[in-house]
Amino acid sequence: MKLRITKGASFVANFQRDIKTKWNVQYEERGYPHIQAGLVLNPERWRELDPFILMAEDWFKRGTFGDHPHRGFQTITYIIDGRLEHIDNHGGHDVLESGDVQYMNAGSGARHAEEAVENDIVHSLQLWLNLPKELKSTNTSYQNIYYDETPSVSFEGGQMKLYAGEAGGVKGPLEPLVPFSLAEISLQKGASFTHQLPENHNAFIYVLSGEVKVGSEGETIRKTGAATLTFNEDGQGTSELLLKGNERSKVLVYSGKPIREEVVAYGPFVMNSMDEIRQAYREYQEGKFGSKVES
Repeated sequence: MKLRITKGASFVANFQRDIKTKWNVQYEERGYPHIQAGLVLNPERWRELDPFILMAEDWFKRGTFGDHPHRGFQTITYIIDGRLEHIDNHGGHDVLESGDVQYMNAGSGARHAEEAVENDIVHSLQLWLNLPKELKSTNTSYQNIYYDETPSVSFEGGQMKLYAGEAGGVKGPLEPLVPFSLAEISLQKGASFTHQLPENHNAFIYVLSGEVKVGSEGETIRKTGAATLTFNEDGQGTSELLLKGNERSKVLVYSGKPIREEVVAYGPFVMNSMDEIRQAYREYQEGKFGSKVES
């Protein structure tokens, strides 16, 4: 805990984030069209990661993620490279490029396709963000956040782009159904930045490029490294995460408030029991998720 003194005010204490656990992503070569894949967040650790279920990193060509259903959770897809075409059975259609983010609330039942455009190889990160039981039957919705339209905060030696949440005097445009934040932070060598997060949010980081020192203890993480962060679940204030670039670096910081409900993740569905999973499969097979999406 670091104390800060504000002129004319009492002591203000902000919770200082540090690394809790860290690891490097292991990748599997798959061939064509799903070229390579890795799990940034393993779903077997969902209790520790709550409200996050998993995060997958994929390299793929057209023909990998055609028509498929989802229910009971939200996705946040960040495009690292390539062009991703999105089509859904609610009439949505768009192309996302590097730095763009798509939010989907699968809710009661989504059916969509996520495909590479033409001969592109898409490199993406997709996070599965849980929904509490009372929101699992909400209507399906989508929101695209384009890189050029995302609020940014410049600082000496770098920039923060804020997709969701509030930090640095700006508010991200993404509107999830649960408390959530996402920031992309770029650092030049030697640059430092203190990122603000709600104290009671569980949080993790993923290093897209370079090498950074993280937290007040300055632990180092390199490209393809991920880490969960310490947090105070009963806290009501703002916490601080110190990042310093050992070299030119780019980092994603995700945070969300834990839901603390039982989770059953099976195939494309995330529910609270196996009976609800079986019901989801049955209703999908009965056509209640809508007609097939043609991509």
